[in-house]
Amino acid sequence: HSTQDWEQRQEEDTLLIERILLLVRNVLHVPPDPMEEQGVDGDASVHDRVLWALHISGMDDLLKFLASAQMEQQWALHVLEIISLMFRDQNPEELAALGQGPAGAEHREDTQELEILRQRELAEKRARALQRPSRHSRFGGSYILQGLKSIGDRDVVFHKGLHNLKSYSHDLGKEPRRVPRRRQAA
Repeated sequence: HSTQDWEQRQEEDTLLIERILLLVRNVLHVPPDPMEEQGVDGDASVHDRVLWALHISGMDDLLKFLASAQMEQQWALHVLEIISLMFRDQNPEELAALGQGPAGAEHREDTQELEILRQRELAEKRARALQRPSRHSRFGGSYILQGLKSIGDRDVVFHKGLHNLKSYSHDLGKEPRRVPRRRQAA
């Protein structure tokens, strides 16, 4: 049957699609019978064989299309029910581990290598930080200039380094007074 837009579909096409989805749902809905399924450990159950048949026929791709297509939203609940029945007896942790396989093992090895490299880099960075001399302090100390009075009767406290003492004046650190342009000397 060729794909048709929903406007061009006949009523019987819509009914056929719904019946097919209900048939798939009902087949997947059949509960497992432990007495009937006494196979060897690791043997695929009837449910697993049905899922494999759905995969071989391309029905799983069709379900993905119906679930994601904007125009096919009327089938969303049927598709959701079918997907939930597909994963009925599955353990999420086992499914996640199955999906990884050899690629997952490679990924874990890569992650471990990256972690080892990161730890080595952090250790080198710490060693470099220990070798480096401590950062120079900008604080040059405070000195009292005896014989030079500040406001009041106290001696001046000088906060710059001693090498700056020659350039000391009481106006150090003050904003220079701005003289308007017309009052400046010619």
